[in-house]
Amino acid sequence: MPRVLLLHASVGTGHKRAAEALAAAFARRQPGEVRVEDVLDHTSRLFRVAYARSYLELTDRAPLVWGYFYTQSNVDPNLAEFTNNLRRIVESIGTTGLKDLLRAFLPQVIICTHFLPMELLVRYRRSAQLTQPIYCVITDYAAHTFWTYTEIDGYFVGDTQTRDQLIARGVSARQICVSGIPVDPQIAEPKDPVEIRTRYGLPVEGRIITLFGGGVDDEHVRVIVQGLKRSEVEATLIVVAGRNPTLVEHLAEERSTPRLNLRLYGYVNFVDDLIIASDLVITKAGGLIVSEVLARGVPLVVIDPIPGHEEWNADYVVRSCAGVQLRMAESVPATVERLLNRPRLLAEMRENARCVGRPRAAAVIAEKVISDFNHRRYH
Repeated sequence: MPRVLLLHASVGTGHKRAAEALAAAFARRQPGEVRVEDVLDHTSRLFRVAYARSYLELTDRAPLVWGYFYTQSNVDPNLAEFTNNLRRIVESIGTTGLKDLLRAFLPQVIICTHFLPMELLVRYRRSAQLTQPIYCVITDYAAHTFWTYTEIDGYFVGDTQTRDQLIARGVSARQICVSGIPVDPQIAEPKDPVEIRTRYGLPVEGRIITLFGGGVDDEHVRVIVQGLKRSEVEATLIVVAGRNPTLVEHLAEERSTPRLNLRLYGYVNFVDDLIIASDLVITKAGGLIVSEVLARGVPLVVIDPIPGHEEWNADYVVRSCAGVQLRMAESVPATVERLLNRPRLLAEMRENARCVGRPRAAAVIAEKVISDFNHRRYH
């Protein structure tokens, strides 16, 4: 197996999780050197903090501004050219350490799960400083122009619409593999929901709703929890705060009711188990969490999508008939109640989720990359 360098950027968690899923898939395929690196770790501290914070603060504090910039830079050629030129200047200043990483590790294959390193890698290739194959894994269900580079060796995308967007921008269809978005290979392994529920002390019978609230506004989560408590829903509601300690504090005084059994978790390392145990998942529309839930065939209620890429992911869930998208937190309790009271509709959504879910995406990508490498090596 070739030495594989997986490059991501720690802007959110999805890009890193996709890289880690690929590393696990390569490790299962056969022994070899696989390295996961955050490209921001190879930049100056000033650039690293500024780059990550600019995205996180914009999406958190000014999502409409971010949405306008993201959408317009994708459709307006003049704005796209301006932002791309600015991005190239900033990245060339901030990521000079990437060359040192390439010299130290000497990868034979490079795979990017974020667009940040791609401009530099393509630039090295144009100047004959890089000959290794470069692949890109797009971690959302649509392709912004930021991801588009015709000179790389291959793209892996979540669905056919993303493929068609790349083709419309000049990428050859031969360069694109519709693999799905890579999730942990363990998600492809069957697990017994009853055993999972028993392991975590959850009721074997009855409905379970899981709300992944780490990226959701604290007040919106509170509105959802209190609305479900007032509703006629009889279920266990699991709220996962993730890496958001303020959410745990925000919900500290919330208690179970005779109808709604409330469970509150902070950060957990058993997300997949909670998905398996659930009849319904409420979450933001990050590409990875959406892919993980669909891979387990569980219906979704998508809330608070960040304008731009998360809205596109939410659209994918809805057009796949695997869930619903809601813009108002106040609408969630009534929607959940309606879905749970319509078991046929919920079963149809579950089947649709199972049909579009791609639990083996990481393995498919690893197989294709290794096959390409061996073809080059022996021909």
